[in-house]
Amino acid sequence: MQFLCKEYQDGNPRVRGLVTDTRIHLVPSLNPDGYELAHEAGSELGNWALGHWTEEGFDLFENFPDLASALWAAEERRLVPHQFPNHHIPIPEHYLSEDAAVSAAQGTGGGERVAGGDTSCPMPASQVAVETRAVMAWMDKNPFVLGANLQGGEKLVSFPFDTARPSPPTPAAVPHPLDYEDEHPELQETPDHAVFRWLAISYASAHLTMTETFRGGCHAPDVTDAMGIVQGAKWHPRAGSMNDFSYLHTNCLELSIYLGCDKFPHESELQQEWENNKESLLTFMEQIHRGIKGVVTDQQGEPIANATIVVGGINHNVRTASGGDYWRILNPGEYRVSARAEGYNPSVKTCHVLYDIGATQCNFILSRSNWKRIREIMAMNGNRPIRRVVPGRPMTPRERLRLRMRL
Repeated sequence: MQFLCKEYQDGNPRVRGLVTDTRIHLVPSLNPDGYELAHEAGSELGNWALGHWTEEGFDLFENFPDLASALWAAEERRLVPHQFPNHHIPIPEHYLSEDAAVSAAQGTGGGERVAGGDTSCPMPASQVAVETRAVMAWMDKNPFVLGANLQGGEKLVSFPFDTARPSPPTPAAVPHPLDYEDEHPELQETPDHAVFRWLAISYASAHLTMTETFRGGCHAPDVTDAMGIVQGAKWHPRAGSMNDFSYLHTNCLELSIYLGCDKFPHESELQQEWENNKESLLTFMEQIHRGIKGVVTDQQGEPIANATIVVGGINHNVRTASGGDYWRILNPGEYRVSARAEGYNPSVKTCHVLYDIGATQCNFILSRSNWKRIREIMAMNGNRPIRRVVPGRPMTPRERLRLRMRL
């Protein structure tokens, strides 16, 4: 924040352009209680787990509703997208209740996880943290497009899905014991997998040391295939992550950035850590201006909120904000894009995304559809078929009454 303000005041054209054209939200900490505990111990006495949980014992990053498992279950029943959406999946009602609880399952190799919602080995249910509720409300209030949560203790960029999809059952499957763990869950990619990889590489490649994986990982062998990036489910599978929730419930593409091996670097090392990550942070924020953007309006120029933007070949849509505006991060290429809204005829056009930074403007004007009026008339008729009036045949008193009610 200090860097952006100082460089802006000093006339740095790159920073000025970024600050002027981008709504930047900076959150110092989602877990101030945990930070206070870690700060008191200091870098010498701190450890990886210290400060990871809130004062109430919540791991905030894994405290969100598991929407990925709900989506995959709907896909297996062939409900997507006509009966179950592929985007903006609603939060389950039971999760929003005051006494809501999140179930976890004990996993293998590095922590707790739920493999595709499997709770065959349940741990004690935990209530939803107040911080989690606040973050979800914040996400619903602001039309975020790109996000990153900054963490420590590793040096890589992780992207969704974080949830591992369970292997499909076979007809001759043998019943498993209660403590069984699926050792080979399916690695499910998001429809925006190529975009997530681009975003992750944009950060890792600009980092001074993140791609020097010949030295191995911070605490284990390199899991990034010498690129400094990894899909979360491949590295540390877990359900209910903030990244998965953000992708499936909002328009925002969220990634986890692990800034360095030392989770609590000494004060004397902070300047070098800043230099390692400075260019990466700027490059990552600039990616918000890659893809397409525009406004969806009706024929009178009035904005249409909650219109759906569909990109051909990517089975994940976004919605327009309250002002009818939208942003959709895409890799360079040619895309067939359509805008749809309730009560309007869809509009389709071809949009080109270039390699240079700068989103392509793709505006849509939608005309009203007669189907809205037809549905209104059907509703007035009790959603029953409307009897056709035959010329020359007198109407019954019942038919005259229905006609007067409709008129």
